[in-house]
Amino acid sequence: MEQGRARGDAWPYAPAGTPPDVRVPEQARGEHTHSEPPAPRAVRRHSVRGQILDALRAALVGGELAPGEVYSAPALGARFGVSATPVREAMQQLAVEGAVEVVPNRGFRVSERGPRELAELAEVRALIEVPVMLRLARTVPAAGWCGLRPLADATVAAAAVGDRAAYAESDRAFHRAVLTLSGNQQLVSVADDLHRRSQWPLADSPGGGRADLLADASEHTALLDALIARDLTVVRSLVREHFNGADV
Repeated sequence: MEQGRARGDAWPYAPAGTPPDVRVPEQARGEHTHSEPPAPRAVRRHSVRGQILDALRAALVGGELAPGEVYSAPALGARFGVSATPVREAMQQLAVEGAVEVVPNRGFRVSERGPRELAELAEVRALIEVPVMLRLARTVPAAGWCGLRPLADATVAAAAVGDRAAYAESDRAFHRAVLTLSGNQQLVSVADDLHRRSQWPLADSPGGGRADLLADASEHTALLDALIARDLTVVRSLVREHFNGADV
């Protein structure tokens, strides 16, 4: 029996710039027409692996890769329209991140996470991000925060339609933009990795619904308003509440 998804043939999530079914162009698989030469092999392989990794991450967040289930690289490759190699490479990266576990001779099992792990991730994120945000609230002028408005609005737009994959990406983009103002790229990288890990659904829950996403997104806009106003009391309250209730 195929060790892939059992929810239909179509794959609902794809990285930006790829067709809805995440199929890779023929030239990216080593085939080409006379009018369009193939891309260099190293670039092609990296591009395909990156697209598959993005799609797999989106599927994890959206629950299309279910916790505890085992998926084989050949089966997933067939759904993506690529060989098993880039899928296996992407899965190895997800294993490094803790999203999946290698199952010898079978494939990869999606990790089963509990509330305690999620709470621990939220605590670590708060320890890193809260003091930085409070410092930035004191030092960044209002004009510096206004450029983040489209990012906050994007989280609301994704939440409004209940698109968990799009919300996860826009959520991380907003937090990255805030932390980038610190000028510390190492901090941004570490915080983004923790944030991504916190977005994987729990083993016994598919994640919050649209109402939960909207509530979380509204905190972004409220936080941005407080940062622009330099209202440190509200900033501190909103940031701590945001992390304490983080489950998406």
